[in-house]
Amino acid sequence: MARNSIGLIELSSIAAGFEVCDAMLKAADVELVLARTICSGKYMVLVRGDVAAVRAAVEAGSQAGDFSVIDTFVIPNVHEDIFPAISGTAMTGELEALGIVESFSVASLIEAADAMAKAANVRLVEVRLAMALGGKAFASCTGSVAAVRAAVEAGAQTVARKGLLVNKVVIPQPRPELLREMI
Repeated sequence: MARNSIGLIELSSIAAGFEVCDAMLKAADVELVLARTICSGKYMVLVRGDVAAVRAAVEAGSQAGDFSVIDTFVIPNVHEDIFPAISGTAMTGELEALGIVESFSVASLIEAADAMAKAANVRLVEVRLAMALGGKAFASCTGSVAAVRAAVEAGAQTVARKGLLVNKVVIPQPRPELLREMI
């Protein structure tokens, strides 16, 4: 059974976050990836498993979270670059072009990062989730200018569909100091 799908629930209540996490884990055979508080007073629960189990967990968690649910997603066949980028272990030797998509929500940003990685031949550098960001999130990628432009556009469209896009940028030939500041 493939465990290559992920699901997330972003909540406005920390207390509800614990309840939702428990409901998700009881509802289906999923693995807890992250459950934590995020800025500004929100909570997120991220699980992985096969797509049917993840869908069942997100549905159960959404019902338990009720009015506290801000956003959710299920991504079947998530791109393998997502996990190292979220954990901060996606190292890159140097930046070619640098692309960044910024969102008001963690859930929409992870969806955007997956879309970025799937849209073009880029490497995700980082997916930063709402810690010390006032509840916002951003994803960065590197590759050729054309690939980064395509990836950023795909990610920005994903976030914009939910009305949560803050900004998007593509920087051709960024200075090497930028990578040191990012990681």
